Amino acid sequence: MFGLPRTLFTEEHELFRQSVKEFIAKEVTPHNKEWEKQKMVSRESWKKFGENGFLGIQAPEALGGMNIQDFRFNAILIEELGLSGCSGPAIGYPLHSDIVLPYILHYATEAAMQKYVPKMLSGDYIGAIAMTEPGAGSDLQGINTSAVDLGDHFLVNGSKTFITNGYLCDVVVVAVKTDPAKGAKGISLILMDKDMAGFSKGQPFEKVGLHAQDTCELFFEDVKVPKENLLGKVGEGFKYLMTELAQERLVVALAAVALGEYMLAATIDYVKTRKAFNKSISEFQNTRFKLAEMTAALEQGRIYCDYLVQLHNNGQLDSAMASAAKYNMTELQCKVADECVQLHGGYGYMWEYGVARAYADARVQRIYAGTNEIMKELIARKILK
Repeated sequence: MFGLPRTLFTEEHELFRQSVKEFIAKEVTPHNKEWEKQKMVSRESWKKFGENGFLGIQAPEALGGMNIQDFRFNAILIEELGLSGCSGPAIGYPLHSDIVLPYILHYATEAAMQKYVPKMLSGDYIGAIAMTEPGAGSDLQGINTSAVDLGDHFLVNGSKTFITNGYLCDVVVVAVKTDPAKGAKGISLILMDKDMAGFSKGQPFEKVGLHAQDTCELFFEDVKVPKENLLGKVGEGFKYLMTELAQERLVVALAAVALGEYMLAATIDYVKTRKAFNKSISEFQNTRFKLAEMTAALEQGRIYCDYLVQLHNNGQLDSAMASAAKYNMTELQCKVADECVQLHGGYGYMWEYGVARAYADARVQRIYAGTNEIMKELIARKILK
């Protein structure tokens, strides 16, 4: 990379980055291949993240957190996980801390926060969010999972699919229909606990990529969820989702750029040592041009994301901006993955090489957190209003 100065971060941030980098080198990278075989990160790893204070750093001190309200620290965690090339952990940990936890901190009752947040910070409880259903993906208004108000509790029936952290999850933010006749205004959010009777999980999916990330179906059969586990108000769930999805899409964009940078760095190292026609393939013009193109694009992407992180810190990031970042950065990640595999030649298709795994892992980034087609629709709504 060009090594452009990143004015977004202070010396304090860079000291934090160094501690994160050292932790990942010791506690994540050496174990990733084993996690890929197991189809999930170990619970021991979650607890080590918690012990080192790397889960939910924004949570208030009263709940066991560090009350760090500067999202630049969160961004550093996301970046360094991506730069490790360990795509599964790079998705699972930020989802827990930066996507699931904010729903609880912003909308949960005091009783629910006291019950779940400290355990999520320690790594004893793993969080997931369940929106997608077999018949409803990007169109959240089409969900069928129901929650019937029975006085002191909701009775929940239905199922969710493609749930990241699903197999290990202990607490789940679940999107439900509390009034099917009201469309988006009939959607609510509830917290479901792994110990609630009638809540079960499917086996981890056999996915094309993200092998170290547990993804599965969740099933709800007459699950009694106490009223204190309602997030916010009945019927306000869709509004909460739209509010929180901006940060979720920024998180995906940050991970996409970092994973792209990982692939590029690995490819630069490879082409310097690989020889063809009696010289390093880094000497061929095509190789040099491809590396130049990817470097320029990733530098621009990094600067763009840094700008959006600053806007988010100032409360100025909107849905269209976040959608543009998610769209652009995940498209770029997939393009870089393809080019890096090509520059590796046949070795780029071998699972032992990081770029092969990164190639398989990248593709889903354009699908979850809202498909890139939906991202373009959200961008268009803003520019045409």
